[in-house]
Amino acid sequence: MSSGSDGLWSIGELAEHAGTTVKTVRFYSDNGLLPERSRSTGGHRRYAPDALDRLQLIRSLRGLGLPVPEVRRIVEERAGAQSVLEDAVAGQLRTLGSQLTALRWQEAALRLVQECAPRERAKRLRLVGALGTPPSTDPLARFWRAWLPPRMPSGARADFLAAAVPQPPDAPAPEQVLALARLCALVSRPCGGTEPTQPAAHRAAGARESTVLYAGLAEAYALAAPVMRKGADPAPGEALDCFVATYATVTGLRDTPEFRRGLAGQLANDPRLDRYWDLVADLTTTPGAVPDPTPGTAHDWLLAALDAELATL
Repeated sequence: MSSGSDGLWSIGELAEHAGTTVKTVRFYSDNGLLPERSRSTGGHRRYAPDALDRLQLIRSLRGLGLPVPEVRRIVEERAGAQSVLEDAVAGQLRTLGSQLTALRWQEAALRLVQECAPRERAKRLRLVGALGTPPSTDPLARFWRAWLPPRMPSGARADFLAAAVPQPPDAPAPEQVLALARLCALVSRPCGGTEPTQPAAHRAAGARESTVLYAGLAEAYALAAPVMRKGADPAPGEALDCFVATYATVTGLRDTPEFRRGLAGQLANDPRLDRYWDLVADLTTTPGAVPDPTPGTAHDWLLAALDAELATL
């Protein structure tokens, strides 16, 4: 490679060796990524031959989409350069993952609007247009925080929210976009009428009782799920015993046939959130697949199992 008598290259020579333009080299120099070795008597930039490796590294990193501040950290790092590069690449992968998820949601939302009947298009556009891309489940979390007992410990509250607030898929089908849009609309709707919005046992639960209640119900739902996946009809068993024992513990009563009859009547008359759980199943299930049990469907199955047991007494 040719160079001047001082062994240095002009900006044009460096650009030529790198297969790029003078404008590109000047941009990286002006941003401090490619320091010049000196200036000629005429004030022109002069670069050492090792600037070529640095310039090629810069262009490679920029070609992968890394922003200029990250490129600066990598090329200027001496000790631990490998870890800096790994962190930068991992960060860029996370950014791209978020961008791809947003694009997939946007595409599915557009297909949902495109494929609906013309007379429904404006309504559906308003519904899905309220979702961000990627969408947020904050409206669902806010709904449940207001619904839960106010004195519920933070750990128990977090466990409940993890089970009650579904995670949207990264690559949704149009039907799943519609399900989340309807979920957000459902929980954002003001409650009307005089009916309570919580089951009686939930409204009366204090700090200790709410922890016991939701932990016990989560265990009962987990026990019921494998049986439900097999398509079994609601029936007495370990899951039902756990379900009933949870309510007995919270109320301080013994688990007797009389208690079970009273519990069945209370739960049958409690407010229901069936629509919420139906939409959760639509959101979390790939179209055409069998829905996995949700806390809502498990609760209904256990209540039906309790009714089936009482019918034999």
